[in-house]
Amino acid sequence: MSDPRLAVDFCGLKFRTPLVLLSGCVGFGEEYTRVEGFSNRDAGAICLKGTTGSARPGNAPHRVYETPGGMLNAIGLQNPGVDQVISGILPQLDFEETRFIANVSGSTLEEYEEVTRKFDDSPIDAIEINISCPNVKEGGVAFGNDPEMSARVVEICRKATDKPLITKLSPNQTDIAYNAKRCIEAGTDGLAVINTLMGMAIDIESRSPVIGNNQGGLSGPAIKPVALLKVHQVYQVASAHGIPIIGQGGVTSAEDALEFLIAGASAVGIGTALFYDPLICNKINTGILDYLERQQLAEVGQITGSLRLNELSPPTCGC
Repeated sequence: MSDPRLAVDFCGLKFRTPLVLLSGCVGFGEEYTRVEGFSNRDAGAICLKGTTGSARPGNAPHRVYETPGGMLNAIGLQNPGVDQVISGILPQLDFEETRFIANVSGSTLEEYEEVTRKFDDSPIDAIEINISCPNVKEGGVAFGNDPEMSARVVEICRKATDKPLITKLSPNQTDIAYNAKRCIEAGTDGLAVINTLMGMAIDIESRSPVIGNNQGGLSGPAIKPVALLKVHQVYQVASAHGIPIIGQGGVTSAEDALEFLIAGASAVGIGTALFYDPLICNKINTGILDYLERQQLAEVGQITGSLRLNELSPPTCGC
């Protein structure tokens, strides 16, 4: 879809629409091209599948499990490795249709630096850092759950590239706003809020976890209220520094997308919804345009951060 009212500027890149197809949901940008009626032009950008230094086979099955209002997944970063992505996959992508964002993952700081440096010498438009990966040198604690560790990842990636850096924040931490602040200070150009929540499903007959990895990331409509609050909290910090946000988590309609924009997002991520409606982006874009007309607004950017908070009453019983 091409309508100038939908265009947004994100980290100095012009997105045709505010919609971003999220990492892990469209493979390396080619999975949905086989669907009749699908167009990359409906998305402002596409985040490619998480990429590591060397090829990874991923986790044992089951890797995906549908839950009420969502989906659990534990793919395990299956990918062919950064060299194959750059030499074999990127040349097949049409950079005239949309923006492409690499997703960098790693188990050590050195791996993050290596993958980022290699993507810097490629036609990729921007780099998203997945800091929810476990740090094998620190006992498996996720980089993204510790603000100082998060900042170290951003800092080392910042030194390895001049391309726009987008840091994907984990909701599985105590203070996401402080983490955002440290990532901004370390040099990130943008933030993606949020990554999946951790969850589990159990087979009552075998009394064992359904997911082969025991636990997985929960996405889909069930996490939207949490994601909205996190975007609002991060926006309080990010807006003061001019740092844009990709708001994501359970978006399945234009109304959902508009909520994220109002909460403070400049762009909106679409993920789980693509699994059951590959053509949903066009529908969401149309709904956003209808809203702009109803509200007599000239462009999407006027919606970002327009939340009008309720006046709070004095607390009574702590409820």
